[in-house]
Amino acid sequence: MCYDKRHTCHPKPTRSMKRGERMDQEKLNREEQVEYYRMEVQKLISYIPWLEQQRSKQAYNTYSGDGLAEHSIAFPVYDSTLLGFVKVAKSTLLMNRNFLYTYSKYRLRTTADELAFIRKAELKDMGDLGNILSKYILTGMRKGDVWSKGVESGVFLELIVKMREIITYWDKPMRE
Repeated sequence: MCYDKRHTCHPKPTRSMKRGERMDQEKLNREEQVEYYRMEVQKLISYIPWLEQQRSKQAYNTYSGDGLAEHSIAFPVYDSTLLGFVKVAKSTLLMNRNFLYTYSKYRLRTTADELAFIRKAELKDMGDLGNILSKYILTGMRKGDVWSKGVESGVFLELIVKMREIITYWDKPMRE
């Protein structure tokens, strides 16, 4: 720990970072950022094949057995892989309840805006990509069709693929 007031020391991200500890991207070097995000994105990469198969498909069914539709509100029954993905994504340090800041900062209004932002993202935008993922995961906890829309529109797939691409690119040692 540094006690000099003119110099600030910043801890390296480790697997022991607790939920709620946010990484200050401007203060970490490239290798530290890549290491931080690699650990989180690796948890989600295994879902890429399933997300590719499910793109443009509905990831839930509406339960309406035994006359339920006549007397009650129908509710969605999600694919078990989708629920597994949500559980893993929710456990990552990418989740941020202040995801709306990214949406107002970059004026993201529609799914097309989100996809355009994802496609042009760089290492400096990894936190914002996490915020887009947060929007879908956390809002889906309250609204029944948000997770399915993330799968159908390809937002989940594009996010994970782009994050993997950025990490793979920046994980190479710098040439001298």
